[in-house]
Amino acid sequence: MENKKNISPKSTSGSESSGSGKKSSMQSSQLMKLFEDQLKDIYWAENALVKAMPKMIKNATSEDLTKALTSHLEETKGHLSRLVEIFSLIKVKAEGKKCDAMEGLIEEASGIMEECEEGSMRDAGIISAAQKVEHYEIATYGTLRQFAETLGLDKVSELLETTLQEEKEADLKLSDVAMDAVNIEAAEEVA
Repeated sequence: MENKKNISPKSTSGSESSGSGKKSSMQSSQLMKLFEDQLKDIYWAENALVKAMPKMIKNATSEDLTKALTSHLEETKGHLSRLVEIFSLIKVKAEGKKCDAMEGLIEEASGIMEECEEGSMRDAGIISAAQKVEHYEIATYGTLRQFAETLGLDKVSELLETTLQEEKEADLKLSDVAMDAVNIEAAEEVA
């Protein structure tokens, strides 16, 4: 049985990974199907974040937090562009598939913003919610990058690695904002 998906990764990657000829068509096609499915999932998630992040920015009172979120919103738009490029490289239509995990994380962030008092407490809550999102994205992009490597999609793997590093940096920035001021201020406020 001929499998077009097995041919596509090699032709779109720019180079063939060593040992990729040893992979069975069934393994490559099943992994490719999962890879495509997960790409659609994170594509939906990133689009949802572009819509949700302005509310987080609006609710933040810390200047450092506002800057970090605003900067990451712009990066997130870049992640979407990179995902579109990846879809193009693997010759799959760029479309999202509802990501229940991201929907839940965004819903949780909204709840935190509604429940927390304006100021340091809300800022700490926004950081908490944003870091949960970052950790989900780090896990997703790390997995996708590994899938791409296994499939011999070298260019795709490089693009995913770039996004993965940006997500890790965003998480570190949020930690810095929390530890340098927000958490300390929230701890000092009387409940």
